[in-house]
Amino acid sequence: MAELTPKERVLRLLRKEPIDTMPFFSGMGMVLMPGIKKAGYNFPTIHTDAERMAMSAVWTARLMEFDCVVIPYDMTMESEAIGNEISLYEESEDILYPTIPEKRWKTMDEVVIPDNIVERGRLPLIPKAIAIIKREAPELPIGCWQLGPFTQAGQMLELDMILKGVFKQKQKVEETLDKITEMIIKIGKFLQASGCDYITLREPGVAADLLNPRTFRDMIKPRLTRILDSWKSPKILHICGDTNPLIEMMSECHADGLTVDIKNNMAESRKKLGNGVLLMGNLDTYKITCDETTTKEQAIEAVKQTIDNGADAIMPGCDMWPPVIEENTRACVETTHTYGRKPSPAVGRLS
Repeated sequence: MAELTPKERVLRLLRKEPIDTMPFFSGMGMVLMPGIKKAGYNFPTIHTDAERMAMSAVWTARLMEFDCVVIPYDMTMESEAIGNEISLYEESEDILYPTIPEKRWKTMDEVVIPDNIVERGRLPLIPKAIAIIKREAPELPIGCWQLGPFTQAGQMLELDMILKGVFKQKQKVEETLDKITEMIIKIGKFLQASGCDYITLREPGVAADLLNPRTFRDMIKPRLTRILDSWKSPKILHICGDTNPLIEMMSECHADGLTVDIKNNMAESRKKLGNGVLLMGNLDTYKITCDETTTKEQAIEAVKQTIDNGADAIMPGCDMWPPVIEENTRACVETTHTYGRKPSPAVGRLS
């Protein structure tokens, strides 16, 4: 049997078709310092130039043998596109992601999404970066992502206002989330039309340790479902934090696969979901890949345990922190490819 390319492997997995072995891939940021240095760039410059964004992703995937590339890298693009100033720290040698020093909207009444949102800020960089990746690394699938409406609201308005509003101004919060939901649908369609191979809807601000599951059911889930119904497949839903109380509701949001982070008890989630749902995760992106006290053997064991707990693919539980321990990271990928040759709960293997 011929070995599948990473693109074939990931896209077949997301259709729940048999594959040769388990992929190591992500729906969130996974650009790493070895790839950035190999491409010859400084960290702050990879957020503002299509060529630098593309090639830092490609070199990261090639050096670590990841089964994908994922762009963009920071969470401020949409906030910038609606008119907020952002800090890029372009003169810094440190690893500093872009931030929003001050948000222009002070109340929910001010929220108006520009009709030409995809033409604003740095969003037009993404189609250019996708085209470069397709030219330079056609074997790699390209993942893009959007924050969910609740988390994105916290990028555009003061988060405290939204959290308090859930209880004191529920209708106003719902109207605001609806406006942001429509923006996310539009940008997601723009990313898919630009050529990304799969898209992830990530809503880290709604885990059960942050928001009541009833609020998730009544306020968040309908909007996540509306977004996912509006996008083409393949599409993935990711929520960080404690998601065991939410996992069955997550599976009803019409994504092709679910991903969870280290706080999720994957064995318990698999038991709740059964074998028909694509469940991926939940590698600890600090302890396993960045903590210098973690040995290569411990990293290998963590991957094996995740597979034994019922994962269909190994995914970082969140954005990977760029200064990884290379030996541990490569060991995680190699173990995924070797230990993951047996069928997973939702996906068989090519014979």
